[in-house]
Amino acid sequence: MTGAAIHARGAPRPAALPPGDLTEVELTWIEKRIENWIRFGREAGEQILDRRRRVLCFAPGSVFGFVRWAANDYGTTASHLDVLRATRASEPLQTVPFVRPGGDILLKVEGWPKVERVLEMIDAIEAIGIDPSEVSPDHWRHVHNRMSAGEQPRSYTAEHHKAFLLRRRAGS
Repeated sequence: MTGAAIHARGAPRPAALPPGDLTEVELTWIEKRIENWIRFGREAGEQILDRRRRVLCFAPGSVFGFVRWAANDYGTTASHLDVLRATRASEPLQTVPFVRPGGDILLKVEGWPKVERVLEMIDAIEAIGIDPSEVSPDHWRHVHNRMSAGEQPRSYTAEHHKAFLLRRRAGS
């Protein structure tokens, strides 16, 4: 479903965004079978498809955490957590299942132990009063790279966040 089709059905379109600039994420929730959810991020719109499925839209530049989990009668079959930055139609992107057209992947982990570690890191960031969608993209890349190498990532601190905000303000 395209951004235009979603918004034609009644979900409000954010002002001044071309239809191709929204990133759509299809979420499915079939308890104990398929559970896809957004862990953090600020959606720009929502369309409920049915009882078990909905589509969230994210504006360009938005950062969000997307968790995909699936199981069968014998247990978990897939666990993924991706932290993505929504891109404009003109920007390069990577494809991710259930994300249209895709996004800039800042962090990608597979397997429940790694997903659980990242969820704990997100909880720690929230515990110090920082919205994970406002965290430096470089931190998410750092976590991805360290976990890929089997190393422990550094914690994100209020000092790191303050430095990131100052760099972002200076670059504006």
